[in-house]
Parts: sequence; structure tokens; C-alpha cells
Amino acid sequence: MYKILSAEFLAPDIKRFIIEAPLIAKKRKAGQFIVLRINDTGERVPLTIVDSSPEKGTITLIIQGVGKTSRKLNAMQAGDSIQDIVGPLGKPSEIKVFGTVVVVGGGLGAAVAFPTAKALKEAGNHTISIVGARNKDLIILEKELEEICDTSYITTDDGSYGIKGFVTQKLQALIDSGEKIDFVLAIGPIPMMRAIAELTRPYHIPTTVSLNPIMVDGIGMCGGCRAEVGNKTVFVCVDGPEFDGHEVDFVSLMNRNRSYVAEEKIAQEPHDCLLEKKINSLKENA
Repeated sequence: MYKILSAEFLAPDIKRFIIEAPLIAKKRKAGQFIVLRINDTGERVPLTIVDSSPEKGTITLIIQGVGKTSRKLNAMQAGDSIQDIVGPLGKPSEIKVFGTVVVVGGGLGAAVAFPTAKALKEAGNHTISIVGARNKDLIILEKELEEICDTSYITTDDGSYGIKGFVTQKLQALIDSGEKIDFVLAIGPIPMMRAIAELTRPYHIPTTVSLNPIMVDGIGMCGGCRAEVGNKTVFVCVDGPEFDGHEVDFVSLMNRNRSYVAEEKIAQEPHDCLLEKKINSLKENA
């Protein structure tokens, strides 16, 4: 069991957890993730390790309640426990001195981008962050990114905070201003990452994206997380999660991520579980 030490909402439906996991905290590197399961009957959910403290033996996760399990997770509080956490999984981010690095985070992507942005800054890069969301209420980790980046920008679709517009528009403005950009990391919704990759392509700016397809075991056995990158099939859980954005087939990725929309909707609808009723009946009559 993995005890939750702290749980706080950062924005509507977005919650930060600090969890006891000493072995993972000791081994984890930027860009890696875990797979957790709330209980015996819970589904396996992959989540990026946002931060860790080897000294305290803790890891930090940020979870957006969008599906059945993520909503259950966001209902948990400090003192509760998660049954299973496996990790660290996936390949770490490539951390080296690129020069000027722009880290783009869309929505929850800011949380996924944070550990790599932090590592890139510690490696000696000049870092610029661009964080975008639909509105002010959905902006997360603004202060945290400001602390580790040389320059930070906020964009909102509705103009309620920061610059009105999309992260792509701010990145284009930086390029147009003559800013020499040596590397871009883009993490967020698939359409956003695709747009960033297409924007940087004609300028030949190396661009990395972090993929989050449907994933089950996290060790390359189920094949559920396969994607097409550079005309080759990859398993995101073991070959990634980060890839060259200019080589990712975003269309097939979006299609695969829509595979279980109907099933997810059914899972979130209230229903009577006959098996659960039978188990409770047996317990009462025992």
C-alpha cells in the first residue's frame, strides 16, 4: 500500500498528490512515469512522475479527473492509500545542453513537462516556458515553472489571463522576433502537440513530444500503447514516452485514443452491479 501524504486541488478537477514511494523516488528520472491501481478491481492508470524527494521517499503526481478511475483518485484524501504503484517506467528524457529550450505545456501537459523543464535548466540550458489553457482557472504550476525557467509566458484561449490566444501563437511570435531556439519540448493535447510540431518543422527546430496513448501493463507486453513513429510501430511504454514530434503519426494516434470512448462513457454511468450485490449478500449471510 502507498500512503497519500498530501492531496490538494490546483484547479477544477486537477489535484496534486504527494505519495510515499521510497524506492520509486530514489530511482525516478525526468520523463518517467508510474502505473497505479487503486484496488483489486481497479484499472491500471499511467501517470507521469511530476517530482520526487529521495530524502523524504515521496513522489508527486498531478491527476485530472476525466475518466472513472481518475475521478475516484481525485476523491481520495491525505491518509488514504493506493494499493499498487509500479515504476519508474519508460525511458527518461534526453537531458543535455541544447542551448535555448522552449518548454510548451497545454493544460495538464504543464505538469508532465515540469520535471523535464527542471532537469533541462539544471543541465545548464536557457529555458523558456509557455503554458496554455482554456481559461485562467485551468492554469497550473505557474509559480513552479517561473522558479525554474529564465522566462515564462501564460496564454489563455479566452484572454482571461496572460496572453489571449494559443501556445502556438506565442511560440511563433518568439521565432518571428529572432529568438534562436535550439530545442522545443511540447506536451499537452494531441492536436496541440501536432500543431507545435508542424510549426517548428520548416525551421528545423528539434521538437520532442510526450505521448499518452491507451496503456495497460506499462512493460510492452499488451501492445495497447502502440503508435506509429518514423513509419515504424513503437510501444510508447518502453520505447518512450517521448519521441521526435516531426516523426509521429498524430492522425493514427488520435484514432487509437478514441477506441474506447463509448466504454468509458458507460463506465461512468451509474449502474447496479449484480456481482457486487451478490458479494454483499454473501457477506451479510455469512
